[in-house]
Amino acid sequence: MISKLDSALLIIGHGSTVSPDSSAPTLAHAGEIRRQGVFRDVRCAFWKEEPSLRDSLFLFDPEEIRDVYIVPNFISEGYFTQTVIPRELELEGRTTKRPNGQQWYYCAPVGSNPSVTDLLLRRAKEVAPAVDPAQTSLLIVAHGTDLNENSAFAAKREAEKIRARGKYAVVLNVYMEEPPLVSDWKDLTSTRNVVVVPFFISDGLHSYDDIPALLGIKADTTSTSPGGRGHNVNPSMGDSQADDAGARQGEVFQRNPYQIGDRLLFYAGAIGTDPRFAQIIIDQAISFDQANQLQSAP
Repeated sequence: MISKLDSALLIIGHGSTVSPDSSAPTLAHAGEIRRQGVFRDVRCAFWKEEPSLRDSLFLFDPEEIRDVYIVPNFISEGYFTQTVIPRELELEGRTTKRPNGQQWYYCAPVGSNPSVTDLLLRRAKEVAPAVDPAQTSLLIVAHGTDLNENSAFAAKREAEKIRARGKYAVVLNVYMEEPPLVSDWKDLTSTRNVVVVPFFISDGLHSYDDIPALLGIKADTTSTSPGGRGHNVNPSMGDSQADDAGARQGEVFQRNPYQIGDRLLFYAGAIGTDPRFAQIIIDQAISFDQANQLQSAP
């Protein structure tokens, strides 16, 4: 059972060397979980930012922390969750006993939590509150390609679950780099209203630039140009400059709906930026703990 007295939570994110928004949701969720006091300590580590995954091996004092729950803030199982994280954290499986006596528990990625389906639906409703779902197409966008096939599967799984509820006229999983392509949205749908929700952990190059370009959205901010990677945030910017640029990029989500011909397109931010993901992270640790107790029961 998770103990407030001697349990810690380690949230693993990908991070980015070029997009300051990549780690923002992970850090925000950690702050909320820390506020709730579920664990004695809550930390983050990243593949592309500091603190690094290797650094996290030394984040928790074994005199104070007995159990460490590791939750990957990733949409799906894949190369990072199955290879990179276990390698960098020196994990021996789902449960690893350290020489210092700590037990490290490796939980499933957040995107596998059943609550994600409801969050996708809420995000779609929030971005287009006045439209009738029965007259609307909902597109769940993932990256695609062989390099990210598990992400593609996760989007397909969520589209199927939402489709089964029968709320939207059409529910499709679409991709940036493999069919069905998000760029073909006008051919794939026939409803006047189309809601697009990126199935990503954070807003960054894909949600600010690439997907809007593929959708045909015309952004006129000075910091971003659809399809123009040369207009991304410069990593050498100061904090205030990067924050201003990020805010301007975020305007792409605030201009809904976009009228393209006779169609109305509603574009949401990445699902992983939803504050309710903090509870999903907690739930992943609780689910692991409950499953562990069942396995150890006589």
